[in-house]
Amino acid sequence: MKTSSILSLRISHLQLRTLSLTLLPFLFLLFLFPNSVLSQNEEKKDYSEAFNLIEVWLDAQKDYDKLPGISAAVIEDQEVLWSGAFGQANKSQPVPMTAETLCSICSISKLFTAVSIMTLYEEGKLRLDDRIESLLPNYDLKQQFPESGPITVRSLLTHSSGLPREANAPYWTGPDFPFPTQEEVNSGLKDQETLYPASTYYQYSNLALTLLGEIVEEVSGQTYDDYVQEHILTPLQMGNTRTELPENLYGSSLAIGYSALDRKGERPKVNFFQAKGIKAAAGFSSNVLDLGKFASWQFRLRDTTTAEILKPATLKLMQQVHFMDPNWRNSWGLGFVVYKGASGSTWVGHGGSCPGYRSTLQLDLKNKRAYAVMINAGGTSPNRYSSGIYGILNKVKSGKKADTDIKFDDYSGYYDARPWGSEEYIGSWEGQLMMINLPSRTPADNITLYKHIEGDTFRRLRDDGELGETVVFERNSEGKVYRYTQHGNYVYKMKP
Repeated sequence: MKTSSILSLRISHLQLRTLSLTLLPFLFLLFLFPNSVLSQNEEKKDYSEAFNLIEVWLDAQKDYDKLPGISAAVIEDQEVLWSGAFGQANKSQPVPMTAETLCSICSISKLFTAVSIMTLYEEGKLRLDDRIESLLPNYDLKQQFPESGPITVRSLLTHSSGLPREANAPYWTGPDFPFPTQEEVNSGLKDQETLYPASTYYQYSNLALTLLGEIVEEVSGQTYDDYVQEHILTPLQMGNTRTELPENLYGSSLAIGYSALDRKGERPKVNFFQAKGIKAAAGFSSNVLDLGKFASWQFRLRDTTTAEILKPATLKLMQQVHFMDPNWRNSWGLGFVVYKGASGSTWVGHGGSCPGYRSTLQLDLKNKRAYAVMINAGGTSPNRYSSGIYGILNKVKSGKKADTDIKFDDYSGYYDARPWGSEEYIGSWEGQLMMINLPSRTPADNITLYKHIEGDTFRRLRDDGELGETVVFERNSEGKVYRYTQHGNYVYKMKP
């Protein structure tokens, strides 16, 4: 062998050894933390086109559904992936709705009561199978079923206690909504009786969660407000969440609530209320960003072995199914509704409906993504909007904008679809032209993509990837797109 060849081999061997020493720490980390090391090198998806479509869709739905205002946030693990708001918090001023705008979150309050109960459970101050009468000595609601098992903390948390839905007061009756004090709730128990034997049927119960709030006070020795503030809101830095509605902020930071639509298509203003003795079930106020902090805490806790307010195992226990109604349609954890999502993964959360306000917080546990929506109007469905947002984001495949010279902005905008429809929006989506009809209850299902052929000519992309009908855009004398033709007919741009 030639000297030069031997020297080359020695150098190669030395380089290999040096390279091995250089890579060894990385390989060690890869062995210990394979997901963490790889994830740092993964390129995050670009959701900008999806966010734009979410904003286009929500803005349109706000008008077509005649919503005063709507706010929403998407949380991905520990960050706010997107947030936005549309419409008015106060139509008479007007005060715009923002992601920071406060609303009543009504029954989402129950999640904070459930967490409070479970902190006491961890401290050994109560057990899930403790009877209600052993924790609330003055409890005297009549059990009308001699064969019934005990009403326990667990059955109260899972809405399977058999208790009536409400306390003995007409507090959901307008226009003034006379919520009872805690004393009035308790004095009315003697005139009530159970609806079902315990642990037999699902019966949603504001009374059950109200009594759990009283158990928090009885067992902890603190007021309910102080306990929640000290053990949950302060640690999570949820400075915009309260156990009541801040009346001094009503009409400014706190949105005014409006009614369901009347026959004139109008939403009258709803009177201000306080849940008083029902606050543990329905009294809280918050905004979508604070609910995002609450969701992030849950994702964080589920992904660690370190306690934070609760032990990870306790939160996971809460988010398992503890009661399933015989109809197989209602499945509850400890305070949380638990259900199978569209992707087959487990989702948890809660909704809220109080006079003039609707809200939802839904968590996709597997994908660590949460959706919060608030609307300052009754007769609305926040879950419809959270589902629509989820659908649009789930439609993103590559998450990358295609490398193309096509000027999509030339075609983007709103087109007049009347009289057959209301309007269409055209934009870009991962290198293709995108069209959606507005309004739309299921926006992700109504997205149509068009492939660029040449010039101002596009063809519809079928679900199987084949090309369908042709769409040709036309420009005015200024070179701006002002209409398109399809099937020999024209659709005009609303603002060329």
